[in-house]
Amino acid sequence: MGLQITHTPELVMKWFLFFVLAIGQGLCASTANSVSGYNYYRLPTSLKPQKYYLRILTLLDNPDELRFTGTVKIVIEALENTRNITLHSKNLTIDDSEITLRLISGKGTRDICVSSTSVNPVHDFYILNTCEELLAGNVYKLSLPFSADLSRQLIGYYRSSYIDPDANVTRWLSATQFEPASARKAFPCFDEPAYKASFVVTLGYHKKFTGLSNMPVKETKPHEYLPDYIWTYFEESVPMSTYLVAYSVNDFANKPSTLPNGALFRTWARPNAIDQCDFAAEFGPRVLQYYEQFFGIKYPLPKIDQMAVPDFSAGAMENWGLVNYRESTLLFSENHSSLADKQDLAIVIAHELAHQWFGNLVTMKWWTDLWLNEGFATYVASLGVEDIHPEWNSKDRGSLYAIVTAFRLDSLISSHPISRPIQMVTEIEESFDSISYQKGSSVLRMMHLFMGEDAFRSGVKSYLQLYTYKNAEQDNLWESLTQAAHKTGALPTNYEIKTIMDSWTLQTGYPMVNVTRDYTAGTAKLSQERYLRNTEISRAQCVGCWWIPLSFTTQNEKDFGNTAPKAWMECTRTGESIPKSIQDLPGPDQWVIFNNQLSTPYKVNYDTQNWKLLIKTLNSEDFRKIHVMNRAQLIDDVLYFAWTGEQDYETALQVTDYLQRERDLLPWRSAFNNLKLLNRILRQTPNFVFFKRYIKKLLSPIYEDLNGINDTFSSLQHQDQILLKTTVVDWACQYQVSDCVPRARSHFRSWQSEPNPDENNPIPVNFRSAVYCAAIKYGTDEDWEFLWARYKNSNVGSEKQTILSTLGCSREVWILQRYLERSFNPKGGIRKQDSSLTFQSVASREAGVLLAKKYLTDNVDLIHKYYYPQTRSMSRLFSQISEQIITTSDLNGFRAFVTNSRQYLKGLNQAIQQSLEIMLTNVQWMKRNYHQFSVSIQQHL
Repeated sequence: MGLQITHTPELVMKWFLFFVLAIGQGLCASTANSVSGYNYYRLPTSLKPQKYYLRILTLLDNPDELRFTGTVKIVIEALENTRNITLHSKNLTIDDSEITLRLISGKGTRDICVSSTSVNPVHDFYILNTCEELLAGNVYKLSLPFSADLSRQLIGYYRSSYIDPDANVTRWLSATQFEPASARKAFPCFDEPAYKASFVVTLGYHKKFTGLSNMPVKETKPHEYLPDYIWTYFEESVPMSTYLVAYSVNDFANKPSTLPNGALFRTWARPNAIDQCDFAAEFGPRVLQYYEQFFGIKYPLPKIDQMAVPDFSAGAMENWGLVNYRESTLLFSENHSSLADKQDLAIVIAHELAHQWFGNLVTMKWWTDLWLNEGFATYVASLGVEDIHPEWNSKDRGSLYAIVTAFRLDSLISSHPISRPIQMVTEIEESFDSISYQKGSSVLRMMHLFMGEDAFRSGVKSYLQLYTYKNAEQDNLWESLTQAAHKTGALPTNYEIKTIMDSWTLQTGYPMVNVTRDYTAGTAKLSQERYLRNTEISRAQCVGCWWIPLSFTTQNEKDFGNTAPKAWMECTRTGESIPKSIQDLPGPDQWVIFNNQLSTPYKVNYDTQNWKLLIKTLNSEDFRKIHVMNRAQLIDDVLYFAWTGEQDYETALQVTDYLQRERDLLPWRSAFNNLKLLNRILRQTPNFVFFKRYIKKLLSPIYEDLNGINDTFSSLQHQDQILLKTTVVDWACQYQVSDCVPRARSHFRSWQSEPNPDENNPIPVNFRSAVYCAAIKYGTDEDWEFLWARYKNSNVGSEKQTILSTLGCSREVWILQRYLERSFNPKGGIRKQDSSLTFQSVASREAGVLLAKKYLTDNVDLIHKYYYPQTRSMSRLFSQISEQIITTSDLNGFRAFVTNSRQYLKGLNQAIQQSLEIMLTNVQWMKRNYHQFSVSIQQHL
């Protein structure tokens, strides 16, 4: 997004004709007439916007000329004397001759001339130099005309479309995506989160369309001179940041809901998908009410719309009062969407609506603290879904997912702190990752659990009330929480939340706590160090210390419900770890488990005897006496430690052996997350046969207990069991367990025999991913074409994604090559937002990974052009490949590719460094562990 479009002669001529015809004022000045010397990445602090009057005419009639023109009038207060106005503008044409500046307060009202304009293309600054000094305390109104094509990329003010099945024509619409820094691509503005202002939006468009914005419609009037066009005036907004402004012109239908506080709640979609809005229209208002109660603050706007946009790059976007979603994250079809789809959809809706408080009402001052938005929304979303659908067990499942996802990325030396310095737009975009979301969520959960319910909610409520309609930093949150914790007695008065939490947010990584017990004395010594997957890095080089709340229980107590800390691991003022001793522990026949319910994001390595005691319990009928979250923890921890050498694979496999008994979802999720990584390495080696037999050994008992691939979902008492069965069947078909593959192919043939397969699909909806993949992997060219036809004809976003993710299961090279080419062809039938999904679908399979890697390296210029200027989307293409490079020669080959393709990989440094480090850790694993693992696993068959 930070790169500039090259202005070719053809493009210059296009702009010339556009402005002569559309504006009728001759050739307008193209953006500005000189380059500015001001080069700091933040806006000057001399001015502050108070209000925007934003008027935009959107033209959707001609598909060859989808464009907009507008005027923004900004009421600006001068905080310091200044001779220029610096704001943001990118890829907009501004007619310098039409710019006006007027003093509207102070000593009289009068016009002030603009002597010249300049630009800083590095930071997207548009600078107006004034003929006289603007004086502190005065208020001015700046008027800027602007225009541009509706973007073909999915950022700024952009175009989207869908096929109307009744008329078989393309319907066009417009939508916005401004976060983090693309409001400047739609209108000139002070495009930083701290510059909050109110917005008065007016949209012009053909009367056959509907106009939506953050606020309700105030009135509608005919356009002055365009027949059948109207102006829709929206009410003035509350103060908000530019990245939350939103508007759309579309022909959608809506499903209204009711809110007890009288606010209007509507769910919008294209007319032929409105029947898929029922769940979102029912769930959305309920979770909004939950947040009103949880935060103790009413939703402040008079309405909220949630809209499914056919083309949308993010999963969803929390624009205040007009929340945008991908179709797959808002629309639900009982006949085509699985239980996992439904739960994922609920989590996304809950996440976006949580932002209406955390992010919108109170906003971070700068993108350094993006995690305050995303971590909080991620965490409280799981609480909201748990409150409304407790039968889903979403809180524990979400907590486990968050913590193990953060563990994976944060074990790399190339990871980053939760709160990180930001100086470029590309750095902002890099922060939208699992550190801000999942690790942010995990440390907030940790704090919630060690503070307790009353203190945590009191502190959060106080923080929101104190900074309503304002901006804040993480230290402001720490102050509110410390006061609440001390007031309720939840934290000793000599402890500060800032001291504790800064150790988790300001440094990279997480700790491994080593527990060494003295069984005779009944004590344990605890030490901490940063856990790293890269074994070439000395742990001594990575000094770090975390304030760790220590909860634990013993084999006799089994008090896993108590997540309050019994002790703390502390740090000195200079950041050194203080060793900790725990007293009154049981004897050598009793285990101890630290970190009850995985309440804090750290790993625990025990001495040999304690591991033996845990393994004995896990492999007995008493294994359920260990809490399900801690069973998941033990699996994750021991497989990490075996990877890096803190434990051997004999110990790890003794732990995973117990899975033959396990019938709960979370430990299996933990196991699959780790076994998947081993699979991607070992399937390239001669000893994969032993790994495959071991997986079959683990899976066969549970596959049979759950009645395999038979549709017995109605007999399962718990929702988790449905998800468990779905996951087990998926793995069972991958490893050809029992009758999984033949039954899957039989299901697929039944579907093919349907007279109308687009309307009637007899495959149980929760099995479809596994069935499609098995049918494509072991099927014919005709099977692939059948499924591709179903994709093209499907009207359901989640079903389309399921199909795209399984078409890559083919083992035919020519089919996979064609599929890759379609992914990055604008006319290939795959929307740009789904291109990375299709690439990953090929790259994640053994038959496709080499093809995908070669396609990426041979066509990086084409892929760059396809995504430009949103080239960060390319970062999603590296992950599947990086997990499957296991030799030094392949690693060096990829390094050479990166070096030789620098011009196409700008802005991707973080993703590339992390991918290279993952490849390196795979190479290290092969050298250090492959032989030992191969010997150990044969002993467990």
